[in-house]
Amino acid sequence: MDLVVIQPLKGGHCAECRRGPLPMHLLESGVPVCLDCADLAHLVYLPRGDACLTRRARQASALWAVVVRRNRRRGRYERQGLLVEELALSRAESACLADAEVRLRRRERDAARRAAADVRFAAELAARIRQLFPGCPEERATGIAAHASARGSGRVGRTAAGRSLEEGAVTAAVRASVRHLDTGYDALLMAGVARKEARARSAGEIDAVLASWRRHPDEAGAAQDAGGR
Repeated sequence: MDLVVIQPLKGGHCAECRRGPLPMHLLESGVPVCLDCADLAHLVYLPRGDACLTRRARQASALWAVVVRRNRRRGRYERQGLLVEELALSRAESACLADAEVRLRRRERDAARRAAADVRFAAELAARIRQLFPGCPEERATGIAAHASARGSGRVGRTAAGRSLEEGAVTAAVRASVRHLDTGYDALLMAGVARKEARARSAGEIDAVLASWRRHPDEAGAAQDAGGR
């Protein structure tokens, strides 16, 4: 089990030596103990951010501890870095410098592969949109797919259902686009209307657009011709 050191939001005092306020402490029997009294003062702090350096320093250090700090908004402790032996950190830094160019080239290759995969998926998503909504203009389907599948966005195209091109997920992406671009939804929000109420008011407009897009353009044209006779 990992040793855990806390970066307190408000520095307390050590239950043993009474020094404080403490920038870091352990909890022993529910009370804070400073790093000196916990025999961890010889360790050095390595902030998070470099995964390779962190991994190598942890592997090289006979004694190490995870440093956490409480996120009040999320109501949980989050990792901030590690305390490791100074010699272990030096060795890890040397190893990282030695193969930095190799790791850079690997990251560049990985980034290129991800970018190519994103382009392929966006094209697949656009094709799926056109399959479900043949009346949707091609450029609009492309735009919806690009927006919904943006990496790191957390949008529907990045969910498991979206990646599988499930009908419900694809329809949700199209519906979201129509809500913002083809109805007065955004204007309602700007006017102070509650989100749920704005969605309810816009639902009819959205359904009408989706219904028209579900028809093939040839079918829509035939319907217009029949109505004009």
